[in-house]
Amino acid sequence: MSTLKAYELAKELYASIGVDTDKVIEKLATIPVSMHCWQGDDVRGFENPDGDLTGGIQTTGNYPGRAQTIEQLRADYEKAISMIPGKKKISLHAIYLDTMGEKVERNAIQPKHFDSWIEWAKKTGIGIDFNPTCFSHPMSDSGFTLSSADETVRQYWIEHCIQSRIIAEYIGEQLGDQAVTNYWIPDGFKDIPVDRYGYRARLIDSYDKIFAGQNKKYNLNAVESKVFGIGAESCTIGSLEMCLGYAVKNNLLLTLDTGHFHPTEVVSDKISSSLLFLDDVLLHVSRPVRWDSDHVVIFDDELKYIAQEIIRGGFEKRVHIGLDFFDASINRIAAWVIGTRNMQKALLYALLEPTAKLKELELAGDYTSRLALLEEYKSYPFAAVWDYYCETQNVPVRDAWLAEVKKYEADVLSKR
Repeated sequence: MSTLKAYELAKELYASIGVDTDKVIEKLATIPVSMHCWQGDDVRGFENPDGDLTGGIQTTGNYPGRAQTIEQLRADYEKAISMIPGKKKISLHAIYLDTMGEKVERNAIQPKHFDSWIEWAKKTGIGIDFNPTCFSHPMSDSGFTLSSADETVRQYWIEHCIQSRIIAEYIGEQLGDQAVTNYWIPDGFKDIPVDRYGYRARLIDSYDKIFAGQNKKYNLNAVESKVFGIGAESCTIGSLEMCLGYAVKNNLLLTLDTGHFHPTEVVSDKISSSLLFLDDVLLHVSRPVRWDSDHVVIFDDELKYIAQEIIRGGFEKRVHIGLDFFDASINRIAAWVIGTRNMQKALLYALLEPTAKLKELELAGDYTSRLALLEEYKSYPFAAVWDYYCETQNVPVRDAWLAEVKKYEADVLSKR
């Protein structure tokens, strides 16, 4: 059966429950998903590509062909983007700067170091999000950055984060868009600390300095919490309570990372709670196996629940979707394609739900019908709509993209 014929049958069936599939795919095409640069090169960047990863950051696997230059990373991005439908952004860490052949200290990075990224983004028609890089650096070897009791260390990272914010605002202005900048730090204790308050007070003071004078027209700032990290098992300074409280008090974004909570917690349940007090939130979507392992996103229940929370609440413009996984055991471009397409599939799955009808049943207390219909809708021909959407977006339908990735691996990646 042709893609179009399958779609026409699906369209008729969805129309019978009040869902206009044409409008659904039109809306889906406007929801951006931010693709993280660190999947392409195992979080190495271009400041010191051969340096060690520190701050609880790890990649596993040694699959051949990782990007080793800016040109290679951009080429890999372009190949992945060509197989992914819809609106896309990329998320850059500060260490992915264009050094222009010079050594640049992190507290001295400038907008000019990202001009070539901006030109590339204009050419490809995508947006850029940003992240200061507060790990894998001699000044973070103590395990502390913005909360450090060493004022020299703390000031260094304050300066780096201020420069990162300025760069993000510059990027947003140059692209006529709004960047989203995420601030995550590895600060914490391996064993039980005595003065948690002091460290958190210093972190708040650092944040106050970093966000002073921010330009929200071109950039939104988000603070990210974590339960624990490798080497910081007993206490992370940037806890959920601290980051949520700071974001609410200062009208910033809270970053909700799917791997940064206890295994029995889910981010899908935190979105609506956060948006009752915040204008926007940032998502870092990965797949935690046991905990924060950052596996490639698959089309699982939690991903669907996250998308449903966004769509059911009408939060498409308030929830900024970014991906955050890094798997070095498989083809890195395939990882991008699989993860990003799955995020978009989840959004489509949610958009195809007759939400208004289900809400009416819920408000009426008819939980029997609510459960029955939710289960029946799971077997509706969602895949036929997805295939048609991909075809109209001029990207490979179903698994056809895999042959393109394999060819690129043979022609390009295997020769690096």
